[in-house]
Amino acid sequence: MYQGSCLCGTVTFQINGKLGKADACHCVQCRKWTGHFLPSVECGRESLQLTNKTGLKWYPSSTKVRRGFCEQCGSSLFFDPLDRQKHQWIAVALGTIDAPTDTQLGLHIFVAEKGDYYELNDGLPQNQH
Repeated sequence: MYQGSCLCGTVTFQINGKLGKADACHCVQCRKWTGHFLPSVECGRESLQLTNKTGLKWYPSSTKVRRGFCEQCGSSLFFDPLDRQKHQWIAVALGTIDAPTDTQLGLHIFVAEKGDYYELNDGLPQNQH
């Protein structure tokens, strides 16, 4: 089991089960949402339990996903596909999970949209979209 929270601790959660490899999304929306790129890990919806969701707010960033954040401190927390029959997972921002996470980055995605102020030279696979 893993535990995590936003910066101020208003939103807390736990994840039951092992985490898979994480990915880093470099799309424009994720960069604007977080201030850089978004490293996150997917977990089954049933594995994520919100232990305190008082300050949790959702922003519909497109017709396909919504993004969860803390209204108190602004922490980026969750990336949630709206088609729950097709997507049985929710992505959790890796930096919000308390260490040890027992996972590592395994892939960079949307690198065609990455910022021009950094390089990707860690040797991980890179998907353009």
